[in-house]
Amino acid sequence: MSADLPIDSTPTFALALHTASSDFGLAIDNFGGIQRSQTWDLGRDLSTHLHLYLQEFLQPQTWHDLMFLAVAKGPGGFTGTRIGVVTARTIAQQLNLPLFSISTLAAAAWSHYLSLNPKPSEATDFAVEMPAQRGEVHTAIYTVSPTAPIFQVTLGDRVQAIDSWQTCLSTWNRPYKLIQLEGGLGATAPALLDLAYLRWKEGDRVHWSEAVPFYGQSPVREGG
Repeated sequence: MSADLPIDSTPTFALALHTASSDFGLAIDNFGGIQRSQTWDLGRDLSTHLHLYLQEFLQPQTWHDLMFLAVAKGPGGFTGTRIGVVTARTIAQQLNLPLFSISTLAAAAWSHYLSLNPKPSEATDFAVEMPAQRGEVHTAIYTVSPTAPIFQVTLGDRVQAIDSWQTCLSTWNRPYKLIQLEGGLGATAPALLDLAYLRWKEGDRVHWSEAVPFYGQSPVREGG
């Protein structure tokens, strides 16, 4: 099946990059039935292979078919996150496209929600945790609802001690589903596009310069 667009057609595709995890994920979608995604375990070879995989993955679409970009802004690996955000910013700047920087934890929460069968019939809280440095955890809580607003940040991304996070959960005043993340989050790249598209439909057009990495904590120990 060919997904080529007429040369003068209005751009209808969006592209997402996820480099904040141990694997590299890409996703493209026109939100009308044409979508694909792929992951690669590149490790330290990310910086040297990213552009090659990106060019190959984009075909048969072209850069001019894109209406916006999305990128995982972190938290995640310091180097990978920085590379992904810088690459997305560069592309968005050159093409004059909006760039949505989406939390790694938010994408994981949305991806987990989509995997549920059946879906919750009422608003549900998803508590997400991911190991950080020095025995701490990256945390956030999101609320997903079958009615608008569909996805809300209820407790924003932050780094805290495990005891503090457990206390937060034990005193949370609503039922929640706990999502414990490790590596291999590149497969949530389609979720980046979904969350960006929700904002796009609301009229949000984020300038590329607003996309900055979120590390959650310094990549090096203070004083060392």
